[in-house]
Amino acid sequence: MTEPNQAILPRGVAQQEFQKAIEKFRKLLGAGNVLDQDEQLVPYMKIMMPVEESRHAPSAALIATNVEQVQGVVAICNEHKIPVWTVSTGHNLGYGSSAPHHRGQVILDLKKMNKIIDVDPELCTALVEPGVTYQQLVDYIKEKGYKLWVDPPAPSAIVGPVGNTLDRGVGYTPYAEHFLFQCGMEVVLANGKVLRTAMGGVKDSNTWQVFKWGYGPYLDGIFTQSNFGIVTKMGLWLMPQPDVFKPFAVKYQKDEDIADLVELFRPLSINGVIPNGVVFVGTLYEASATVRRSDYTTDKGATSKEIIQRIRDERKIGAWTVYGALYGTQAHVDINWKIVTELVQESGKGEIVTEEQAGSDPAFKYRADLMRGNMTLTEFGLYNWRGGGGSMWFAPVSQARGSETLKQVELATQILNKHGLDYVGEFIVTQRAMHHIIDVLFNRTDEEEMKRAHDCFAELLDEFEKNGYGVYRVNTAFMNRVADSYGPVQREINKTLKRALDPNNILAPGKSGIDLDT
Repeated sequence: MTEPNQAILPRGVAQQEFQKAIEKFRKLLGAGNVLDQDEQLVPYMKIMMPVEESRHAPSAALIATNVEQVQGVVAICNEHKIPVWTVSTGHNLGYGSSAPHHRGQVILDLKKMNKIIDVDPELCTALVEPGVTYQQLVDYIKEKGYKLWVDPPAPSAIVGPVGNTLDRGVGYTPYAEHFLFQCGMEVVLANGKVLRTAMGGVKDSNTWQVFKWGYGPYLDGIFTQSNFGIVTKMGLWLMPQPDVFKPFAVKYQKDEDIADLVELFRPLSINGVIPNGVVFVGTLYEASATVRRSDYTTDKGATSKEIIQRIRDERKIGAWTVYGALYGTQAHVDINWKIVTELVQESGKGEIVTEEQAGSDPAFKYRADLMRGNMTLTEFGLYNWRGGGGSMWFAPVSQARGSETLKQVELATQILNKHGLDYVGEFIVTQRAMHHIIDVLFNRTDEEEMKRAHDCFAELLDEFEKNGYGVYRVNTAFMNRVADSYGPVQREINKTLKRALDPNNILAPGKSGIDLDT
């Protein structure tokens, strides 16, 4: 889709005022770090949502290299009322990519702020800037010879820990809840002041990355999934490399098995026998590592049950495949492996597969890599299932109960199939909560399918909300809709904080539905 010729401007900002701001940005950052030509902005316009790119087209992009420049950008934005949408590595695929919430916002790109400031191999902590990627951090750890693991999300290598943690993303090792394992932030506020949270405010403190709470109200949380500040440094807790790592899979052949599986494995998650999130992967999600839909059919619409069964039979894929791992000393792992295998055997169903038995199976290797913190881009195979570059993650959260699973799968499948799309999903049980992760895949080059995908996602949100489910993350096109589902009191509190911290509404207006102008 091509961008119209008319100038793209921030809402409420005249061309002359915008040009004054651009000149000041050039003086601050250098001309090469202020991008305002159409061809320069193409990387910031790539979206996977079923809406026109022009709705999320930026007016310019700014590349900052240090905290002082970020402070300078904020000062200019306040003076000229320029809204900035901050990105770090910019690979928020399925949730909006690098594109701003709405047309005309200026991108503030922090990818060149990519210093690994410190890694402590004894206390297992790191302090990094926003542009640092998981691959960069892993390479640094290996170069130093530290026995430490990171916990990346699925598209690991190109993603940054700061951006993913700020969106409260998750991974697959025992350190999967990324915000739980974050400790200390440096934040540039809308007034240009620099806040160091928790122990970072104490002069000469050496506990910034080891004690999360500090003194007084805990502030780190308000800078996640929000637009209250720009995070320029973040502390992370890293996982000590275990003596033994034992990944495994359990394959199940019936769709209805999913209800019993959650009941079987949830106690092992709560009591720590399986310390990482237990993942229950549906057929098409599992198949995406090696299979394209076009291998079986080119018909438009939802994939038939008969074809899904053929994929299971020919590719030796279960209706559901459970993935988990054990970590620790050999003695510890041996005891827990005995608990897992006996429990599965007593249940009377399920085929256990170890790493040795899996051999070169790409689906098993992908999951094992995630659970040991290895870098992998295998998840992008999902985008080959239908092709056409369309993807939106639908991510409702529920109690970790088997009774929640079939109800959700049937509801989601009914809605997706009604709109001619497929159920491509998995559940992740993290002790008491269960994430249901569905990739709504569609063809962005087909206008009719784009409309169906948009209507489908809206209906998923509506119907799941009617059943008491809320999503924990969403793409930029649906942020206002999801904010509404959490009620008017929360929306008003967020606006109250926004008015206090950012009265000129310059920091990412619209993020998570927080915007003083709407």
